Amino acid sequence: MLLRWWRHRYRPRQRSGLLAGSLALLLPALFPALFSPLGRAFPSIFSEWNAPQPRHLSLLNGALQHKQSIDKKSELWAPLAPQGWKPCIGSSSTSSLPIKSNGFIQFFLDGGLNQQRMGICDAVAVAKILNATLIIPYLEVNLVWQDTSSFEEIFDIDHFIDTLKDDISVARGLPKEYSWSTREYYATGIRATRVKTASVHASADWYLENVLPVLHSYGIAAISPFSHRLAFDNLPGDIQRLRCKVNFQALTFVPHITALGETLVKRLKSPIHEKANEYLKEIPEENEVSSGKFAVLHLRFDKDMTAHSACDFGGGKAERLALAKYRQVIWQGRVLNSQFNNEELRGQGRCPLTPEEIGLLLAALGFDSSTRLYLASHKVYGGEARISSLRKLFPLMEDKKSLASPDELDKVDGKTSLLAAVDYFVSMHADIFISASPGNMHNAVLGFRTYENLKTIRPSMSLLGQLFLNKSIEWPEFQQAVESGHKMRQGQIRVRKPKQSIYTYPAPDCMCEG
Repeated sequence: MLLRWWRHRYRPRQRSGLLAGSLALLLPALFPALFSPLGRAFPSIFSEWNAPQPRHLSLLNGALQHKQSIDKKSELWAPLAPQGWKPCIGSSSTSSLPIKSNGFIQFFLDGGLNQQRMGICDAVAVAKILNATLIIPYLEVNLVWQDTSSFEEIFDIDHFIDTLKDDISVARGLPKEYSWSTREYYATGIRATRVKTASVHASADWYLENVLPVLHSYGIAAISPFSHRLAFDNLPGDIQRLRCKVNFQALTFVPHITALGETLVKRLKSPIHEKANEYLKEIPEENEVSSGKFAVLHLRFDKDMTAHSACDFGGGKAERLALAKYRQVIWQGRVLNSQFNNEELRGQGRCPLTPEEIGLLLAALGFDSSTRLYLASHKVYGGEARISSLRKLFPLMEDKKSLASPDELDKVDGKTSLLAAVDYFVSMHADIFISASPGNMHNAVLGFRTYENLKTIRPSMSLLGQLFLNKSIEWPEFQQAVESGHKMRQGQIRVRKPKQSIYTYPAPDCMCEG
């Protein structure tokens, strides 16, 4: 009855977008029974997507039938040769701490784990610029991930303070006379000690002109919001090197995250489990090539990413409507991509690769059914049905839940930032890393692996978008185009250009030639 009433009462108003989208978000909370597994067993207007069928069936069949040569597989898994660059953070020429600090500075960091990681590096740099005592940054609760994990629940705070002791003064918390300076205090009104006008990529001079006076007047300043608020260019070399030091040396995970990550890496490098061994008996010569090696695939294909892209992912009209409503509710018309059609977006390389498409890319590059593939991902939009083609291509695909027991996952389960930290750790130790779409995780891991000269495959989004639009293309042509288009996208050093992130392109700021 409720379903019929909702259909009759609100369907005529779906064109408004905002009302329908709001109801789509509110109804699961108001009527959870309807959205339980039992409720989902019946077709209803609440269904967001139909199980998507392969969109590139001819290519998928070609990939499943193709056998890669031993020589090509050996070349694929070979580590990168030295490229003439090495980590080179060095000591700051002004590393000695001034006798007196200008005051305490707080930062309230937006975003998910990797965006906050970069924000922490910038916060340290700003504290150095201002000669202020850094209070351990506060991690805001992300609207999408809803994770309340604090700095000390993710990062080893003792290591952080000890590593930076010669560069800046760091305090775990404020002294009693400033105990009023809290997140709640700044949320309830305009405060003279809060600075919220920092522009994206603000200069060092901006902080000296706008924040230092606040420190002098009140002894404390709080910057919120703070994300990507420090320029990458025209900064002193010692400030750049300090950012590198934070990113590559000071920020390590708490012991239980590191221990879990090491466990997963060990299991990925260990002999295949019994079920997989039975499968690999059919292709023992191929298994020898990648034995003890594994690749990490970062598959960010959650609802947030798919909706914001404004692309069509093959889930039919119901999925397109659901994503359009979500986009309207969350961003209220501020998604510029929505002015382009799907073909235009794909041709421009602006659509995230679907699990099927990233699987075809990997197969064309030489990965095959014997590959140990670790899936670093939050919840995949579309569920298991969405990744079924990827699993056909890579039956030995693993993730946190398949590799670890519930007891081992107990401390991180349900905490998005901690789960992302585990994925980051495994990604740092993989033989090869591939990301299905650009983003903060991609940027952070790419920067680390560049710093360590580790193989990282960067998909050419524009090339792949055009290839997947060609519905008549066959496997040999697709494979040749993918191979030639990715020869120089497997970890080769790219020197940072103006305005590019130091965390994604650490050369030359964090690295030296020779």
